[in-house]
Amino acid sequence: MYALMPLLFVLGILGVAFEERLRVNKAATALGLCILLWGVLLVDATGIFGNHPNPVIARLIQGFPNFAALPFHDQVYQFTEFALTQHLGDVSGTLFFVLGSMAIINLVDTHGGFQALSGRLTARNQRKLLWTASGVAFFLSALLGNLATVIVMVAILRKLVPDRDTRLVHACMLVIAANAGGAWSPIGDVTTLLLWTGENLTAGHQVVHVLPSSLAMLLVPLALATFQLPQDAPVARTTPEADGRISRRARDVVLLTALLSLALVPVLQSVLELPAFMGVLLGLVVLWVYTDRLYWHCPEEEMQALRVGGSFSRVDMTTVLFFLGILMAVGALETAGQLGDLSKLLNAWFPRPETIAFVLGICSSFLDNVALVAGTMGMYPVAHTGAFAANGVFWTFLAYCAVTGGSLLIIGSASGVTVMGLEKIPFSYYLKRFSPLAFLGYLAGAGVFFLVN
Repeated sequence: MYALMPLLFVLGILGVAFEERLRVNKAATALGLCILLWGVLLVDATGIFGNHPNPVIARLIQGFPNFAALPFHDQVYQFTEFALTQHLGDVSGTLFFVLGSMAIINLVDTHGGFQALSGRLTARNQRKLLWTASGVAFFLSALLGNLATVIVMVAILRKLVPDRDTRLVHACMLVIAANAGGAWSPIGDVTTLLLWTGENLTAGHQVVHVLPSSLAMLLVPLALATFQLPQDAPVARTTPEADGRISRRARDVVLLTALLSLALVPVLQSVLELPAFMGVLLGLVVLWVYTDRLYWHCPEEEMQALRVGGSFSRVDMTTVLFFLGILMAVGALETAGQLGDLSKLLNAWFPRPETIAFVLGICSSFLDNVALVAGTMGMYPVAHTGAFAANGVFWTFLAYCAVTGGSLLIIGSASGVTVMGLEKIPFSYYLKRFSPLAFLGYLAGAGVFFLVN
């Protein structure tokens, strides 16, 4: 059973990767994998921990006489139940953060906040628009997350770039820019969120030490991609349509409150030690009170979409359940001990921690980076000193590599897959025209990282 668990995990990850071919939603695959792995562990806990002792069980036996007096079968079963509950508690913080963020972003979208931004995104030609849009995506993804950013920016680009061939260049560059921007922010990507909430990195350290590398990852591909566009191709001028039910003041208040609440999450966590999910929920509460008071006199059915309650109905729960399944599945492997064995194997192959992070970044181009980073966190517990300490070079470099490495292939990140679906981008198109650019940017960012650090 011990060897069966990682085999099941690999099959599950392949199921996630080939979601379109199998025609099975990745959330269903991830949840099924989670249940299967914990089920195997609970059924054969005696055999697994008997042949592969867990040091935590040994410490529990030494520290708690009542636990030590139990039969071995009861000891391992109680430990497995405790580990399951512990992992669920850790994962819940991430899930509530994602849920709250998605609700806030949906609320801004329904109030026309992002549509209003398209009117301010101006440029005289397509090359300048490419730089402007990529720069906006780079910084916006640090606040909204790279997935939400690409959704917003694709909607804006459709209004400004009607020609499909030209828009494909913008869309592919958008993936690279959003992932580069998500790498230097603790809330810019789910993987950086995991590293931050897991206390592997602090917000200030990540921004200072990863931002220069992320800029290199953006600028190198952007400079080369510029030549794929005609020099004097015009930009379409559009005027965003306004919803008559929403005042301009309400739109601006919702937009500014949302951006401010997301930006203050790392500050509240650092100053008040308020968990990240509570910071997001605080911003959601403020918006909830504001929209309820604003529309209290309107019929419930008519204005439901403009309230927080209506925003929750549009949240993509399959994404939340996917994170639950993947993170809990990784927790099962960590509890059983396979991740510890894998870390020893990687240490034997790659003696330098930086090399491990670099290789993991390349792997994230074809493996799910959430599972990859969660697994890495399970393999390498935070040490007191050295590369694996909190804010150590390994975790800092991993934050850069795991997010930007997903740009090497368009299927390597959630943002890439989303843009691929929205704009119907062929896999081969990105592979030929943007994967080489992304790899050059990845190398440039890695070089800058070691120069700075």
